[in-house]
Amino acid sequence: MSYNIGIIGCGLIGQKRSKALGIGKLVACADINQAQAERLAFGTEAKIFTDWKHLLALPAVEMVIIATLHDSLAEITLAAIKAGKHVLVEKPAARHAAELEVVMTAAEQNPTIKVRVGFNHRYHRALRNAKQIINEGSLGPLMFLRARYGHGGRMGYEKEWRSNPALSGGGELIDQGPHLIDLARWILGDFTEIEGHAATYFWEMPVDDNGFMLLQTAEKKVAFLHVSCTEWKNIFSMEIYGHHGKLEISGLGGSYGVERLAFYKMLPTMGPPETTIWEYPMEDDSWSVELAEFYDDIGYDRNPAVGLKDAYEVLKIVNIICKKSGYDYSS
Repeated sequence: MSYNIGIIGCGLIGQKRSKALGIGKLVACADINQAQAERLAFGTEAKIFTDWKHLLALPAVEMVIIATLHDSLAEITLAAIKAGKHVLVEKPAARHAAELEVVMTAAEQNPTIKVRVGFNHRYHRALRNAKQIINEGSLGPLMFLRARYGHGGRMGYEKEWRSNPALSGGGELIDQGPHLIDLARWILGDFTEIEGHAATYFWEMPVDDNGFMLLQTAEKKVAFLHVSCTEWKNIFSMEIYGHHGKLEISGLGGSYGVERLAFYKMLPTMGPPETTIWEYPMEDDSWSVELAEFYDDIGYDRNPAVGLKDAYEVLKIVNIICKKSGYDYSS
């Protein structure tokens, strides 16, 4: 079954989404920058708008992908639900948790409308394989994980929209932080104890450029996470520890390096572990795999694996740490 799709926000992420539509058909796109919308629609018969409200008014649009700046994610998602459109909204889905509450209420009142939050990192090959190993029990009972995710530097970073709290809702903690928090929740479960610190060490901007998190579940499983835009070389690294071994994930492709998963399985005698390594030098397929799963959510009338509640829990953690550190972006 094919779906008629509208994309709102035609920048980098909107472009990535448009290339991964699979069975979906692009019928409309909207961006305040008309040239950007025209570039995304090139080669298709999609209608072009500079006002997203006009896109939502099109009866032909069955599903919308929302890839705008953070300040309009919640507003557009709410309007799309009320317009009867299925929604894939990019993370973090809002600037702070309170913005999502009215959206969650609307989604609950319209259960036939499916809403998925775009945490595409769950769908990277290495992460999919790691989760399968965990689910099979090969790692044994989980203990803790630690992860780092960071941007390299670029000139003018402090002048980009991410440095404007009115548009972004924060700094690095709400930029790359949600991906790490979501992955940690996906692997370890809900966190009941939240500690951390956000700081602005280098960039002259009113938002944080580093975030440190120490999160603990009710079962005392711990996630130690660090996100940074003073990394100077792009990095993604995650290590997951169980009683029977360790999983190590590195790279996301492109400037983050080749995606790689290593499984260090402890032997009964311990000592050097049995090591298995997978590398994924091919093109990242997380966008298309995630979207294909969403098509199935709609077709089978099932709740998406990653929904507004997940984004809400992530944002609550971000908000708590920011406030503890003296950054109150919600006011």
